Amino acid sequence: MSDPSGVTDPESLRSSAVDALLRARERTAGLTDCVDDGELTAQHSPLMSPLVWDLAHIGNQEELWLLRTVAGRDAMRPEIDSVYDAFEHPRAERPSLPLLAPAEARVYAADVRGRALDVLERSPLRGTPLLDAAFAFGMVAQHEQQHDETMLITHQLRRGPVALTAPPPPRATGPAAGAAGEVLVPGGPFTMGTSTEPWALDNERPAHHRFVPAFFIDTVPVSNGAYLDFMADGGYADARWWAAEGWAQIRKHDLSAPLFWRREGGQWLRRHFGVVEPVPEDEPVLHVSWYEADAYARWAGRRLPTEAEWEKAARHDPASGRSTRYPWGDADPTPETANLGQRHLRPAPVGAYAAGASPLGVRQLIGDVWEWTSSDFLPYPGFAAFPYREYSEVFFGGAHKVLRGGSFAVDPVACRGTFRNWDLPVRRQIFAGFRTARDAPDTRHVPGAGVS
Repeated sequence: MSDPSGVTDPESLRSSAVDALLRARERTAGLTDCVDDGELTAQHSPLMSPLVWDLAHIGNQEELWLLRTVAGRDAMRPEIDSVYDAFEHPRAERPSLPLLAPAEARVYAADVRGRALDVLERSPLRGTPLLDAAFAFGMVAQHEQQHDETMLITHQLRRGPVALTAPPPPRATGPAAGAAGEVLVPGGPFTMGTSTEPWALDNERPAHHRFVPAFFIDTVPVSNGAYLDFMADGGYADARWWAAEGWAQIRKHDLSAPLFWRREGGQWLRRHFGVVEPVPEDEPVLHVSWYEADAYARWAGRRLPTEAEWEKAARHDPASGRSTRYPWGDADPTPETANLGQRHLRPAPVGAYAAGASPLGVRQLIGDVWEWTSSDFLPYPGFAAFPYREYSEVFFGGAHKVLRGGSFAVDPVACRGTFRNWDLPVRRQIFAGFRTARDAPDTRHVPGAGVS
């Protein structure tokens, strides 16, 4: 069992938390044991921390929340707290800090984990907001998985061989296989966010009603092949399609393609985890900024969906009028419904995962690639920071854009229909793509529209 939704039995909650923590640590080990100490301590991009910083930071945050805050224990290594405070030191500065050496970082993280599992074994898992439904343990598992995704991004940025392998994802099957289309999402209210998902983070809360006018949305993410059409039509050379800030970035950095792409011998190639390969035209486009996604949408005569539109497409069931946990319903993700958990190390071809489609037939809303939306990262009505302001509240405003849906690099514990990610619109190293939308006539009063 990977998710505790609807579970109240303490032993089942404990089992879910143990599973989530162990799965995260197994992934962390795989991402740090596959390279030598020199690669662990090097900074492979000023945008990212050294891998060894992430490793010790994971342990430090686990100690802070599970050992000190939940269990009330004394600090194990108080002298390292400031070193691994993500808000005190920007990533570019972290290589110059007195970091724990790889062997010491591994020992520290393992020591913390052993003690944390002991706390979990003895905890009643009720009585305080941090203990209720094992929230603190789920939060720590999500935090580790988020850093695992960050470390996977660092591996993609690394030069030279990357010792990571995985089987390819399934091919697309069924009528929508490889075909781009759109569906109408009827106008009307729906329930956005959650007040019941036990491990949902503060920015996903609370559930609230949101009215969304009718709109059309792509049934699949925009593919590399479709994006190549934009490029071939001079998309990177035409200021008409770009927001002013995005156009300035394009000119300043002389950009003409997604990150990691290059043209050679009349063919577009990309570097993917150390392997140079022809750009696969049937996969969702990856490593594009919000500005690139927005420019493509304008060129196509469309736009990026709002965050509310994206969530309605992903969660609203027109037949019942209720919001489900995932596009396919309330059941946890499986290998048949979504490409998650670093299982394949790449997105599946567009149109894959028919079993994960929404009731309206929209595919790949969960997994494969994070999807840029047009929305700024803002709090929901009734938002309350928990358990600390620095997780969400300090990022609210117009500087960050919202991404939804997760990617192949996201673990199911940190991916839900309500989960919200955010980043600066210039970011390209993240595993992000997009799909487009357009306005539609209001269908609220059309018989059979399915809106209650």
